[in-house]
Amino acid sequence: MNCMSRLMGAAAGAALSVAFSVAALPVFADGGTLVLGSTQTPRHLNGAVQSGIATAVPSTQIFASLLRYDESWQPQPYLAKSWEMAEDGLSLTLQLVDNATFHDGAPVTSADVAFSIETIKENHPFKTMFAPVSEIETPDPHTVIIHLSKPHPALLLALSPALAPVLPKHLFDDGQDMKSHPLNSLPVGSGPFMVEEFTAGEAIVLKRNPNFFLEGRPKLDEIIIKIVPDTSSLLIAMENGEADIFPFMQGSQNIRRLQKAENLDVTSEGYAAVGPINWLAFNTQSPKLSDVRVRQAIAYAVDRDFITKALHRGVSAQQRGPIIESSPYFDDSIPAYDVDLDKANALMAEAGFGDGMALTIDYIPGPNEQQLNLAEYMKSQLKKIGIDITVRAAPDFPTWAGRVGGHDFEMSMDIVFNWGDPVIGVHRSYLSDNIRKGVIWSNTQQYASDKVDALLDAAAVELDEDKRRALYGEFQQIVAGDLPVYWINALPYHTSYDKRLQNAPTGIWGTMHPMDQVSWGE
Repeated sequence: MNCMSRLMGAAAGAALSVAFSVAALPVFADGGTLVLGSTQTPRHLNGAVQSGIATAVPSTQIFASLLRYDESWQPQPYLAKSWEMAEDGLSLTLQLVDNATFHDGAPVTSADVAFSIETIKENHPFKTMFAPVSEIETPDPHTVIIHLSKPHPALLLALSPALAPVLPKHLFDDGQDMKSHPLNSLPVGSGPFMVEEFTAGEAIVLKRNPNFFLEGRPKLDEIIIKIVPDTSSLLIAMENGEADIFPFMQGSQNIRRLQKAENLDVTSEGYAAVGPINWLAFNTQSPKLSDVRVRQAIAYAVDRDFITKALHRGVSAQQRGPIIESSPYFDDSIPAYDVDLDKANALMAEAGFGDGMALTIDYIPGPNEQQLNLAEYMKSQLKKIGIDITVRAAPDFPTWAGRVGGHDFEMSMDIVFNWGDPVIGVHRSYLSDNIRKGVIWSNTQQYASDKVDALLDAAAVELDEDKRRALYGEFQQIVAGDLPVYWINALPYHTSYDKRLQNAPTGIWGTMHPMDQVSWGE
């Protein structure tokens, strides 16, 4: 593909003269360039010390990891050509490929792997990923033995590209703070693409790694991640062929608009491991909401069907529990709380609020369709069961996070990711020992259940998949009754991409996965 010709033209000049600068873009005879449009702005490119979409998309192209995952949630070789878990679940032995090198030519060794896991354990916000790692042995340059203080069934998934990039120890281990290391912005990895340019808030240019250890990959010569905060400009770019792929779309109007474009495909695939859930959180320590009957009454009053089909134009899916419904651990038998206003009113009366009550609802500023609009819907809908709602706006995200993280709220709309394995993204919202004032996306609901704690602790170390699913099933049944959260819908992330694109990234991690097999077709 000729990137220059696609980024020029009358439409580009009219709509994207600021968003896209094309004068310096090279032309490639083979392989071609993929232009990925993003509204996300990364602080840096090192996914070992920073979570989130903005960093993970470029990080997974720059860094390789030990394993990668296929569309069926099965681990596949990457830097590790083989691996074996001990029968007692207390150690994992991995054999590294012998031909992997970093972008500067240095070989990837077991010392790099050990350094990387230790760095992630110390610096990454997802503390549960490697918390059980007690020691890492490196008996030779191509053997890694990860010792655990207890069995950790989430370990293999935690070794995915989006969560565990392998860093070059000889460059990063220089005594500097890893979170602010200067190489985070121009990192050297062993992944399929190398950083050529990173202009904060504007663009990330990644060029093909000619010495990538997987033969014949990557297929593309270049990936340009163009950061376009104005979604309208990015939509025009996709329609006009000036951008090739737009992941993490969530606005229903935008999704429906690009579905009409003849040159584009639009899919909801690629987000199963992300597991983004839109929910209504209850402060269970609030005097008005401490009675489970009030929380259940609210659940019976809210109409998920109306929200997903009318307010979201049919692009989002209903979500009935704490584990995303696309996960193999989701329990389909949990109660759905279908709309029943009579039952809701009866529960309010039983709880002593037959004459009604007043509540305040907060919401994340920004994604109005998933947050403000639903808060306003709650105001009108809950009036039917005698609840007078005040919708409280926050001027910015830190203000909202301070309120919810500081437990200064009654109800709040929220968006929380599962991150693949429940240990990584689910446990944090329900474990009583994770009630941490001042920390957003912890157990901000202040929910405490000894039984839930025991089930989650057991599931965190259970290696038998059938038994583990059973433990998570029991957990889901309990929290569905206790309702510290009312789960509403899966965030309707969609990816739009040029129809000529081959092997589009639609696996469980989507574009937070190496795009070494993506290519252009006719």
